[in-house]
Amino acid sequence: MNVKKGEIVKSQIELTVELSVDEFKPYIDQGVSKISKEVKIDGFRSGKIPYDVLKGKIGEMAILEEAARIAINKTIEKALAELGDGKLIGQPKVDIVKLAPNNPVEYKISVAIIPEVAIESYKDLKIKPKEIKVEEDEITKTLDELKESRVVETLADREVKEGDKVLVDIQMFHDNVPIEGGQAQGTAVLMGKDFLVPGFDKQLNGAKKGDHKEFSLPYPEDNYMKNIAGKMVDFKVDIKEVYDRKLPELNDEFAIAFGLKSLKELKENIEKSIKGQKEQEQGRETEKELLDKIVKNTKFGDIPPMLIEQEGQTMLSELENGLAQQGAKFDDYLKSIGKSREQLQIDMLPDATNRVKVSLLIREIAEKENIKVEDKEIDEHIEHMKMHYKENADVIKRLGTPEYRNYFVNVQTSRKTIDKLLEWNVAK
Repeated sequence: MNVKKGEIVKSQIELTVELSVDEFKPYIDQGVSKISKEVKIDGFRSGKIPYDVLKGKIGEMAILEEAARIAINKTIEKALAELGDGKLIGQPKVDIVKLAPNNPVEYKISVAIIPEVAIESYKDLKIKPKEIKVEEDEITKTLDELKESRVVETLADREVKEGDKVLVDIQMFHDNVPIEGGQAQGTAVLMGKDFLVPGFDKQLNGAKKGDHKEFSLPYPEDNYMKNIAGKMVDFKVDIKEVYDRKLPELNDEFAIAFGLKSLKELKENIEKSIKGQKEQEQGRETEKELLDKIVKNTKFGDIPPMLIEQEGQTMLSELENGLAQQGAKFDDYLKSIGKSREQLQIDMLPDATNRVKVSLLIREIAEKENIKVEDKEIDEHIEHMKMHYKENADVIKRLGTPEYRNYFVNVQTSRKTIDKLLEWNVAK
């Protein structure tokens, strides 16, 4: 195997790896064996299909590409060892450069090197958290939500009035053109509360089941649906059902339904819960304020562009997963903000760059302060996770890999370092 090192440019270096025809042959054999277990050809046993027969079935390049994947996995670690003690960071990027029958194979590895990180100060920065207060209206809002959870609804054969729930079918138009995503069936509208746009519910007052209503309302300028924000939208609404709603009274009996002794105790529990949420939020804000302050006090060498790109991809994945958990589609979100995936990633570059800087300085501080994760901590965590996911064979398998062990070490080292920074810098 021949490895050529390129020059370091912006804390990135490129290695070119070449495998001779003879060196690549064992990986072709492994590729054939792997594929022949997945492909069925009459007259041949699984894993025992000859090269020429397999080539005729799936094409020679498919075999070579699988062989190249195996070869890269088996040789990349040895290739990276050519960099000696250079501190690498992030995931290497691999590109196959040359791949053809009866020819040497060539691939390139782009890898990031930890840039210089010169921290001016990371102790005694005197960060003062804001005082936490729970306002009476916050408790009232939660009580109202609890009342809503115990509402009694009954069908009403009468005109719609304040406080009712109305099931409607909706069609939305702009300039007589249907708005994409502007149609819905059986949607619930609570009278007295804004729905879609301010004033929508008021247009239904006095209507009855079976009525058809048409009206126009302006969409707010700051609405997330950029294609109709600030524009006049025409609505066609069919009233499907009307429900009378009776909310429970706020008294001790109401509190007992939630397993408490009195309304006073319920309010105290709500206040405690809101305070706990605010403390968590304050903790995140304080952590961000502290890390941002240390970033400003730090001089960084050339930050590898590939690190920023990888962080941007991570941020996109986090956003996509978050939307999926809420039942939303990423493509619909992109349409609503009028941007492509690529444009959104460009918008994220400043935040991605800052996140990389934070990661680099945490790494530097952990090294300076000798903050480590002991083997016992790692083993206990993995055993705990195995117990939790004992029914999931795939997760159990992943928990046993060196990659997961390294992942946990990185996460836990970061957490320990941030906890120390908070201890050193946040006023009690």
